[in-house]
Amino acid sequence: MCGLGEWFHNINLKGIWTSPQHFLGDYPNVKWKHIAQAIPEDLNGASVLDIGCNAGFYSIQMKRRGAGRVLAVDVDDRYLEQARFAARTLELDIEFEKRSVYAVDSIAGQFDYVLFLGIFYHLRYPLYALDKVVKKVGGKLVFQTMLRGAETSQRWEDDYHFWNKKIFSQPGFPSMYFIEKNYAGDPTNWWIPNRAAAEAMLRSSGMEIVSHPEEETWICEPRAVTRNGEYLLEAELAGTL
Repeated sequence: MCGLGEWFHNINLKGIWTSPQHFLGDYPNVKWKHIAQAIPEDLNGASVLDIGCNAGFYSIQMKRRGAGRVLAVDVDDRYLEQARFAARTLELDIEFEKRSVYAVDSIAGQFDYVLFLGIFYHLRYPLYALDKVVKKVGGKLVFQTMLRGAETSQRWEDDYHFWNKKIFSQPGFPSMYFIEKNYAGDPTNWWIPNRAAAEAMLRSSGMEIVSHPEEETWICEPRAVTRNGEYLLEAELAGTL
């Protein structure tokens, strides 16, 4: 296990923990214990797509709940090797594939559950990626992102006058913070939303928020992901949105 490098997911592999000194504590179980309450304990053969699976913690949890096909994707070879090792050790049938989030829309079919956890703020093109991800959601999207800024959420008007500049100085107005260089020593932290922006982008991608089990996590269902028979991404790229 040492040959697989440092682990970000703390997983119990038959009595051996992979990251017991994690700076966030027992991560990601500290989040899962809240998210788990919003997901059925018996997934009864449901299909799952885990995007940016890292060492496979969430895929393992879904498989343990009875999910049928679990496909976990990541672009990092080290994470994928860790995830494969964890699945083999725990004797769980999970598929792993090297694939970018920007290519998930080419995966055949849709999934009952799509997990998009801890990836959004690492993307240079986050909304573009989200519009691709929602195309794979046949049932529910479980979405999590780091948040910074205002933690409140409120209803805003559908439109504002051109000269109304005050709304942009309101702490709770949907905002994304762009990180030019590093944040927390990580050059892949690109865009970090406040709560209002995260929720607004989910709605903008045609998702309806049905649950908010944890401060950085939302469970959503597709409601308006197409327009005139086209996914929003295709319409935008064709200039017809």
